[in-house]
Amino acid sequence: MEIVYALAIGILAGSGVWLILRPRTFQIIIGITLLSYAVNLFIFGTGRLFVGAPPIINKNAPVNTVLYADPVPQSLVLTAIVIGFAMTALILVVVMAKRGLTGSDHVDGEGQ
Repeated sequence: MEIVYALAIGILAGSGVWLILRPRTFQIIIGITLLSYAVNLFIFGTGRLFVGAPPIINKNAPVNTVLYADPVPQSLVLTAIVIGFAMTALILVVVMAKRGLTGSDHVDGEGQ
């Protein structure tokens, strides 16, 4: 399962970098979004993911913290998703304004 997870992160990161290097602004926005998804998955994976493990620690039973997921990466990813959505919306508004003023969506300002 780890190899599939690592491949998903690698494909998202590689696709994101490839799209960031493209000349049009919309492709760059999609590339930044894909790269942020790859980083979010990487951070989420550092929190020891478990399937079928109980989410609540029983006070009366002895606690083995290795069997529980770390909540800090989960909260970081949730915060990053919200901030990423807001930044994507802001960048889209700026790009639409630039296209309205210049008539082009090329990064270097030249229309083709």
